[in-house]
Formats: sequence, structure tokens, C-alpha cells
Amino acid sequence: MRKRLKTGLFGGDCRADKLYIIGQLLDRLNDSGAEIYIQSEFHAFLKQALGRPPQVSGVLDGDRFDLDVALSVGGDGTFLRTAALINRRRIPILGINTGRLGFLADVSEDQIADALTELTEGSYRTEERMLLELQTAGGEFQGYNHALNEVAILKRDTSSMITIHTYLNGEYLTSYQSDGLLIATPTGSTAYSMSVNGPILLPQSDNIVLSPVAPHSLNVRPLVIPGSHSIRLVVESRTQSFLTALDGRSEVMQIGTELTVKKGSYTLNVVKPRHHTFYRTLREKLMWGVDGRVK
Repeated sequence: MRKRLKTGLFGGDCRADKLYIIGQLLDRLNDSGAEIYIQSEFHAFLKQALGRPPQVSGVLDGDRFDLDVALSVGGDGTFLRTAALINRRRIPILGINTGRLGFLADVSEDQIADALTELTEGSYRTEERMLLELQTAGGEFQGYNHALNEVAILKRDTSSMITIHTYLNGEYLTSYQSDGLLIATPTGSTAYSMSVNGPILLPQSDNIVLSPVAPHSLNVRPLVIPGSHSIRLVVESRTQSFLTALDGRSEVMQIGTELTVKKGSYTLNVVKPRHHTFYRTLREKLMWGVDGRVK
């Protein structure tokens, strides 16, 4: 028996040639009898872009809402912003891809119908994804202090490296002299961390990756640590400041701010269609096993 889903749509500005996908998504949701609620900024964009208000049950404004499922419409950046809005609510998120690669937003246009059928029939599966939590002393991070992909400590406004003194469970590890340090979840291991040669972890792994960005010493390599470890960071910089970014949400912090990163106290629920597996994603998104010589 099909369930009348209370569905929230989250997104942002998208290319004009992708609008038809959103139109088809709305039509399919309405045909299924779903209650549709759209996040306010996304609703305003669609109203202008489509030339008419979307046919929905209501608009989500602020952080007080309750849904059966959240649909993130866009790319992986949109998915990360949706995760921040969902926060601790335990609302499962399905990523509809209108962007490019799409590791998190991995449901393509031709898969939308099947994914929505699984949602309404309750036959979908969810994966729990680890989050990282940032705590600061001497300077507070003003926004949402959790990250699904990574916490990044980066230099700013100079070509000079920064020094990041790093402690694991209170024991000194090393002082990274580099352009920065990425602390990534298993989910984030295929994001920024992978671009600096960090290892790929299975999403269900209970581990954290420390990946230096352009380290001064060539013998410094990415390190995988247990998810139970607490990471304390003390930064030195010639500019007396540095950048702290959580999934791209960044703030400038002053030298003397002590950072602690650890596994979050809650997890994020990610909806995955039944035929989607991480191994298949590696083959299709990263083209594992593809011979570039074969035309």
C-alpha cells in the first residue's frame, strides 16, 4: 500500500536546461498523492524560474518542520546544505542529481520514477552516515558546527604555509606545515580529501581521515584513525589568522583559537535506492576498471 509521504524539497538555483527535471519531479510527487513542502528560498527560485508558483502543500521557512523524507535537488553541495538544515531531526535525505558528478546526490533523471516508487512503497533503504563535530575554545564557530564531509583548516590571504599542531586523544602526533589539514568522514573520503590523495573509505566505516593539503615534508601522508579518537588542533600562522571550513561553510579564526574535532553525537540518514551500492558508485562515478584506450 502506498503511503502519503510528507515530502520536503530543498535546493537552490539551477541551470535553465535542468528545470524540466524539477518539473517532472513535482508532477510525479503530485501524482503519487504526496504532501509537498518546499524550502522557502527554493520556492522563490522555482516561482520565478517556472513562471508560476509550484503546486505544493506549503513552504518551509526557518528550522521548525517535520517530514517523512527530504529530497535534495541539485548537486553534492546542495545535499550538504540540506543536511545542515535537517540537523538532528533524523529525517532521511534522498539526493536528486541535477548537478555533475554526484556522490551524495546520486539519483539521476532516469532513476527518479523508480526512486519515488520505492519511497511511497516504503521499500527503500537508508544508510547512517557519520558526522564530525567541531568545538572551539577562544573563538566560537558561529554556524552549524557539524560536517558530513570534512572539517578543513586552511591558510588564507598569503602564500605562506600554516603550522597545525595536532594531538590525538591528548597525545602529540605531529605539526603539519602545509596549506591546510582536512579531517574527513568516510563520506567525505571521496570529496576534498580524495583530491589531496587521501584514501577512500567505505561509508559504513567507523574511521576518520587526516589528510594534509600540500605538506612541506613529502614523507607526511594521510592517516586513518578510529572514529572514537578526539583530535585537538593548535594553529600558527604569519597572518595571525586562518580559515576553518565545515563542508564549505567557512569562518576566519584568530591564532590562539583551539579546535577539537570528534565524531558527532548523532548520524545522518541517507536514502539509497535498492540497486545503488558504493561499489557500483565507484565504478560509475570514478570509472574504475574503464580502459580509456577503448573507444
